[in-house]
Amino acid sequence: MQEKTQSEIGDTGASAAESIAMVSFRDWDEKKKKDDQPNVPPARYPSRSGSSKYDFVKVKVWLGENADHYYVLSRFLLSRMLTVTKIPNHVAIKIALELKKLLVDNSLLDVSQSDLEANLFKLMERRGYGEEYINRYKMMTRFHHQRVPLVILVCGTACTGKSTVATQLAQRLNLPNVLHTDMVHELIRTSTDAPLTSTPVWARDFNSPEELIKEFCRECRIVRKGLAGDLKKAMKDGKPIIIEGIHLDPSIYLMDEEKRDSSDKTAEKAETDNSLTQENSADTTKNFLAEDPSSQSKKLSSSQAEETSFSPATETRDELPNETESQNTTTIKKEKTAAEPIIIPIVLRMAEFDHKALLEEWIATRAFGDESLMQDRQKLINNLKTIQDYLCSFEPQGINVVNISASTFTQTLDTLHNYLLQCIERGVSAASGQAEKAAQES
Repeated sequence: MQEKTQSEIGDTGASAAESIAMVSFRDWDEKKKKDDQPNVPPARYPSRSGSSKYDFVKVKVWLGENADHYYVLSRFLLSRMLTVTKIPNHVAIKIALELKKLLVDNSLLDVSQSDLEANLFKLMERRGYGEEYINRYKMMTRFHHQRVPLVILVCGTACTGKSTVATQLAQRLNLPNVLHTDMVHELIRTSTDAPLTSTPVWARDFNSPEELIKEFCRECRIVRKGLAGDLKKAMKDGKPIIIEGIHLDPSIYLMDEEKRDSSDKTAEKAETDNSLTQENSADTTKNFLAEDPSSQSKKLSSSQAEETSFSPATETRDELPNETESQNTTTIKKEKTAAEPIIIPIVLRMAEFDHKALLEEWIATRAFGDESLMQDRQKLINNLKTIQDYLCSFEPQGINVVNISASTFTQTLDTLHNYLLQCIERGVSAASGQAEKAAQES
């Protein structure tokens, strides 16, 4: 190893001393700047979740006459419930927070449902949301407690705002389930042997409008079968659901409702027959099937296990004891007293000029299997208009046809919100009357 000269050692020592001096001066300068600055606390930004210290305190709300069940009060869910009554979202959030503060500050950590609602209604009235909004809240509470099935159908052709309206109504009514028929159609087409094509029905060539409507209805029936599981679950569990899309034919769901009424009459007839002897019951069955052998027998074979429980009771009457007969009668009564579903079809319609402009822009961005059809945009628009006229033809039968416009979209949503609340109120009133009648009969 070579030894360093005296000059090299001196240069190294000098550079080291300069470095130490520089570091010391920088530290002193930073310390001086900190001392000169005022003592300001670090900035605090609001939480994105909007949480409050009151959210860390649990409030138990007890249910039932004996207060044997409870749930933990959720400020978020309460505010969502308030928006259903048409209280603005920002006001609903404030009312929910005020209620939580009131309960926590007064150490009311265990409260009954009636006391909770009493305090809530006072806060609502204080903010100017009085009897009308309180009645809506009570009505929606009964709706959820009675588990009344609700099915909202948002029908219409392309570019009428079906998805937007369905999503907005789901938010306003606090309904979590929105099904899109386009997705169901594509899933059935790609995963089953159903006779469906990738080219939409309105993008195909037909000899007449009647032929177009016939094919449209056929595809709607196929999609209806694909929705059968979701609809059955909604009916059984009492869960609300919104279905939107072009593959919705209101006549199919009107027929479903008529069949349901017919099955209810069958169940009522079966309940009466169960109180008779076996001989009379067998005669009644023969008379019932003799009315229309082709249709009634099919109806019984498809619904006997799920809805009426008519045939099992009559077939095993010789073998079952009286106790089992009473159980069958009880089962029929339970099925009979189940809440009637609320089915609300809505057809969206747009002014011809606005609709045509939107359709031309939308068609330009789409890809179809037949390029020749793509060239004839007017034919596509005419097909869509034919389907729209068919959907609007159900207006005389009581289906609500709503005119959609970009300039009045918010007002249209408010109108639909009111309309749906009125339909729900009628359904809840009918369910309450049915429950009272069943209680008197029992």
